Amino acid sequence: MSSLVVNEEFLGKIELLQTLLKNNVAGRFGGNHQSKTFGSSCEFSDYRDYIPGDDITKLDWNAYARFEKLYLKLYLDERQVHTRIYIDGSRSMAYGNSGKDIQALRLAAAVAFISVCEMDRVSVYVIHGNAVEEVISNMLGRESYYNNIGKLNDVVFEGDAAISEAILPTTVGYGDGFSVLISDFLTENDFGAALDHFAGKRRDILCMQVLSKEELNPQTRGKMHFYDSENSEKFYHRNINKEIIRAYKEALAYVTGRIRDHCLSRGGHYALVSADEPLEDVFLDKLTVEGVIK
Repeated sequence: MSSLVVNEEFLGKIELLQTLLKNNVAGRFGGNHQSKTFGSSCEFSDYRDYIPGDDITKLDWNAYARFEKLYLKLYLDERQVHTRIYIDGSRSMAYGNSGKDIQALRLAAAVAFISVCEMDRVSVYVIHGNAVEEVISNMLGRESYYNNIGKLNDVVFEGDAAISEAILPTTVGYGDGFSVLISDFLTENDFGAALDHFAGKRRDILCMQVLSKEELNPQTRGKMHFYDSENSEKFYHRNINKEIIRAYKEALAYVTGRIRDHCLSRGGHYALVSADEPLEDVFLDKLTVEGVIK
């Protein structure tokens, strides 16, 4: 496996995890996700009356012995879905030594691995400006994962990222899987329209907001100059005291809460992840509690 992001010991811990999809699954046959239609999997769902021409191997002879009537067993269909992962490629994700960029790539690699273990297709994109750039396309199976996941090493974080403007023109399947958006969401650009678009397409949604340790709990004090990482003409000069820190934390709580509420109101999931948070804590604790995976 290429040098990035996640090690094989961690992958071994998460390979048995499963994503919990809530919406109708309209993907291809052959995956591990159960749709609401009937098919040929091994999991029993219901009975219906026998109709001449039905597959007699699915008749329930025990029911016939009790009721002297032919009943056909119905089984849940199994579908292969398409997990689409979008990474915010803006400069703010790599500003300073925050580690948000590396954490974003690790999260993407881990989500992709869980999906390929479920026999799902995976595509990974990076958002630069108002465009979505494809990094990995239709990855399927573990061999394909190991051959392709190293491409995340080549992702460059620069400029701005207009999330909605970039995503809305792209092709997104209806009800055929999972859309994962990984960003710090520290932008004046709109992101809500992209989530609305995913929800309108009946896709399951996961927003992962990645913030640095300093952004979550700033320790800076005294007279400081702060520059916008994506626009050097914007800057902020202030004496950082307790009141400023308190106001900042209130603003941060408002911003993260607004993102979370928007995501949840569209039937999606939201996770706030620190750049230095161990992946085990994110996937084996936080996302399982949120009901994203099991």
